[in-house]
Amino acid sequence: MSKQSRKSKSGKTRTKRNNSAGPIAFFVSLFIVALGTIQLVSTFHTYALNLAELNGLKREEASLIAKKQDLENDIKRWDDKAYVTAQARERLGFVFPGEQAVRVLHPEAVTGDETDSKQSDDSDDSDHKVLPWYSELSYALQQADEPKDEKDDQSTQTSQSDQSDTKTNQQSDQTDTGEATQQ
Repeated sequence: MSKQSRKSKSGKTRTKRNNSAGPIAFFVSLFIVALGTIQLVSTFHTYALNLAELNGLKREEASLIAKKQDLENDIKRWDDKAYVTAQARERLGFVFPGEQAVRVLHPEAVTGDETDSKQSDDSDDSDHKVLPWYSELSYALQQADEPKDEKDDQSTQTSQSDQSDTKTNQQSDQTDTGEATQQ
């Protein structure tokens, strides 16, 4: 066999092998590229998460530093005798010897501002002893178990009819004077 015949035989076999190895090499290289892309995306995702966490921690650190500064300023204020005196007067109601303490029970009488009726109702309730919730519940259950007297029923019905009469009178007065509002 001559060299040329060997080359032709080996050349044919090489071309066949290259043709059959081409799709396999393409899919292997495609798999490697896909794997690299997935790894790269995963790395960038982890980087973005860590960067967001770092920024959050920096914001938290800045707020804690500001809070610390405010607390240190509060501590420094207590070194001032005038501040301590003002706080003792305001919070504890202290007075200097020879001064007379005056406490205003109804500040709206002094300032002229009217407060909500809700606050005045609260002041009326403050005269009564407040019971714990379980005592209130027990009291309510005992009251529910007791039979009502006929007198109580009649007085309740009378007061309810009086209230409805009052409401209708007020409504008619409002319509007469034009104070009624549309709802």
